[in-house]
Amino acid sequence: MDGMHDLGGAEGFGPIDRSHEDEPFHEAWEGRMFAMAAAMARPADWTIDWFRYARECARPIDYMTLGYFDQWAKAYETLWVDCGLLTIGELEAGKSLRPAQPLAPPLRAEDIRGKAHHPPNPLRPDAAKPAFATGAAVRCKTSGHSGHTRLPSYARGKPGVIQAYYGPQLLPDAAAAGQERAEPLYSVLFKARHLWPEATASEDEVCLDLWESYLEPV
Repeated sequence: MDGMHDLGGAEGFGPIDRSHEDEPFHEAWEGRMFAMAAAMARPADWTIDWFRYARECARPIDYMTLGYFDQWAKAYETLWVDCGLLTIGELEAGKSLRPAQPLAPPLRAEDIRGKAHHPPNPLRPDAAKPAFATGAAVRCKTSGHSGHTRLPSYARGKPGVIQAYYGPQLLPDAAAAGQERAEPLYSVLFKARHLWPEATASEDEVCLDLWESYLEPV
């Protein structure tokens, strides 16, 4: 999906403010937002790609002006309403408008010690065979689509070379829509001068991890 989130290679937005790099949170409420996100029990069908798509659906003015954790809050509000945990009326009221449901006793430290959370493995070894070999010349497709995608707009239509093959992995475009579909995933090497016209004399190179459906042979 084309949107304000896809800013790679764009000009005119000024320098990045790096004055707060050593501060994990700029305000106290940001720490609380992070703690809420870390402690929340997520529905089984939530994925990182669905969360990212929820952020990408923000109005451009909000995406450009709201802080990082403010965007987190808006994204989680969207997800909570979508799955029925909250209603828009409850968000407006700032409190639950339904009878409280009984909760399980809180876990103790000894109940969870040593049970570190590990993200699900996206690799699906038997899903598909690669269409491109290492060293093959490819080109990114020029067309985007609605919904989430990990193909940046600055690489569309640009030539590259397959540098490495990672095996079939879950496709973010499908995961954001609640589907499980795996495709071959590659590391693709691009010349900077092929990506940006102002880099004509540059010898820099850029590597992008791209799924097979983003690519076509040259």
